[in-house]
Amino acid sequence: MLNNIGLPGLLLIALVVLILFGRGKIAQLMGEMGKGITAFKRGVKEEVHELESKVVEEPQTAASDADKDKA
Repeated sequence: MLNNIGLPGLLLIALVVLILFGRGKIAQLMGEMGKGITAFKRGVKEEVHELESKVVEEPQTAASDADKDKA
């Protein structure tokens, strides 16, 4: 069903949304969506950084455990 919309259909939908909500409300919603995307990206980067730091720490602790077993 959505495959047959095309450019004129999308323009008509955008026009109806603009009439219903107004320019100010749409701008506000897009700003909030941008803040949400930014917060999501920041969270993903922090999680990747934490995982990378754990991966770097694990071989050091594994090597020290192996040294303790030998003693």
